[in-house]
Amino acid sequence: MRVGVFGAGGRMGSEVCRAVLDAPDMELVAAVDPHHVGIDLRQVGVPGTGLQIVAGTDAMSDAGVEVCVDFTVLDAARRNLAWCAENGVHAVVGTTGFTTGELDELGDAFDRSAANAVVAPNFAIGAVLMMRFAEIAAPYFDSAEVIELHHDQKVDAPSGTAMLTAERIARSSKDWGDDPTTDMVAEGARGAEGPGGIRVHSVRLRGLVAHQEVLLGTTGQTLSLRHDSTDRTSFMPGVVLALRAVADRPGLTVGLDTLLAL
Repeated sequence: MRVGVFGAGGRMGSEVCRAVLDAPDMELVAAVDPHHVGIDLRQVGVPGTGLQIVAGTDAMSDAGVEVCVDFTVLDAARRNLAWCAENGVHAVVGTTGFTTGELDELGDAFDRSAANAVVAPNFAIGAVLMMRFAEIAAPYFDSAEVIELHHDQKVDAPSGTAMLTAERIARSSKDWGDDPTTDMVAEGARGAEGPGGIRVHSVRLRGLVAHQEVLLGTTGQTLSLRHDSTDRTSFMPGVVLALRAVADRPGLTVGLDTLLAL
């Protein structure tokens, strides 16, 4: 499998490059990142290759890329995915922030394309399991809140994982207790109102990577579900899983759930 990486010079992109190089059935053939043009991948901590980072998609075409991985920012990801759909190149996407309408448009674009796409807000398998556990538990509780904690370079809030978690909890149960808050001493203290009225709280703190806690409560008891990614390598098994599966998943697949048969 010939793989190209968008955002190859960033922390997640360089980690993806290492994971592809370590996979015996994959070949890293293109690295694109307009912010790191001309840099040898070895300079961003990717040993074993002298591949240079380039600015645009021409390198993907020239290298005969079969699957692209995108860990960039939303505006860049929109352009990169449009290119993949137009050129029949499969896509695995970890960039977050797509609206429901944009995902619908992506689904249409890949339905018309010779290629497929997997878009996941979180590639950590433990985080995917946490969302599923929360979904299973929700009907047995009266209240729920989601707290997500990320590093201080993350630009979107709440995270895609937190919003998807709240959405799945809301779909599992409609019977939630009323919020008792009547006096808002500091605006926003109760977090954002997510799907189903479930409150979502975002923390941005230096030293963190990606963390989430789901709190569920009912009479006399609480349930806490927490997942911690303490290193970006935690996302790589999920990325490799998606790379191997995307060719057999027609159109657009959102989330790793179906790939894990959850």
